[in-house]
Amino acid sequence: MSVRTRLTLSYAGFLMLAGVLLLAVVWVFLLRYVPEDVRYGQAAIPGSGGMQPSTFIPNRGDLQRAFAPKAAAMLAVLLVVGLLGGWLLAGRMLAPLTRISQATRLAAGGSLSHRVRLPGRNDEFRELADGFDAMLARIEGHVAEQRRFAANASHELRTPLAITQALLDVARTDPTADTGELLERLHAVNARAIALTEALLLLSRAEHGALPSEEVDLSLLAEEAAETLLPLAEARGVTIETAGDVSPAIGSPALLLQLTTNLLHNAVVHNLPAGGAVWVTTTGGARHATLTVENTGEQVAPELVATLTEPFQRATTRIRTDDAGVGLGLAIVASIVAVHGGSLAVTPRPGGGLTVVVRLPTSPPRAPR
Repeated sequence: MSVRTRLTLSYAGFLMLAGVLLLAVVWVFLLRYVPEDVRYGQAAIPGSGGMQPSTFIPNRGDLQRAFAPKAAAMLAVLLVVGLLGGWLLAGRMLAPLTRISQATRLAAGGSLSHRVRLPGRNDEFRELADGFDAMLARIEGHVAEQRRFAANASHELRTPLAITQALLDVARTDPTADTGELLERLHAVNARAIALTEALLLLSRAEHGALPSEEVDLSLLAEEAAETLLPLAEARGVTIETAGDVSPAIGSPALLLQLTTNLLHNAVVHNLPAGGAVWVTTTGGARHATLTVENTGEQVAPELVATLTEPFQRATTRIRTDDAGVGLGLAIVASIVAVHGGSLAVTPRPGGGLTVVVRLPTSPPRAPR
């Protein structure tokens, strides 16, 4: 049976039970006080010439015979009223569930843009509908982001594969081609494709992976990342300066090291013209630890800065080919910050370049209910 039918039968059954109990009360507490052997009374009526029957006094049997049909009829009326009223009342109460069920069927069919938007008072059904709308909005956003990301990733991966195919075709049609140069170019293209694949995997793990709750000193991570990227910075004529106190944070050491390395790598390779500088500062706090990375470089438009945390977005195309990256550095940083419950702010510097501020909590983020 449907929920509406079960509710209707429940309402009708409750109404019938209340009627039976009421009749039982009348039977037990009223009829038991009526005598069982009352007869017609006789009295002397003046002018009648003797004793004549007077007032009729019913006994218990008379009341039972008169009361039972009326009680049965009333119970039948209560049953009909309970069924009809319960059916209407159940339909009225379950109407919001019908709208939610319709939205669920549309969502299951692929229409994630439909919303329940339940009107009326803020009751349990309204809370359920609002929660369902919020869930649909988040799913729609995630699906759109995944589709855009898949399209961008396919586009980015298609380029090195097409170059590899072209180089192989040239080698096959031209036997006199320089094999060493061909192998070197194939190695560079293959390394770029591998780097892109690893970046995609890291981004996926950062968005969906479980994080260990370990205490990590951001100042040590900044020094380690700076030491790792020092040869690249020296080759490009860029200086890296680190400063700051002990800045403990809670999270994954591997992911936070990747975050710091990505920020410093972006700051180095986007330092154009050559000979710029990168400043890394860490600050501790009672609730948050802060990592700030600044670099010199070209002026970046504010509208472009807002898109830099999206996959495959770059602030400039004037980057050396061997250090160009795959356009996922800040996207990975944004994902790592999000899973750690922190915040990320990217702003253009007045003199050129960018300022990136990462704030991470010093305690584990509270799990959502």
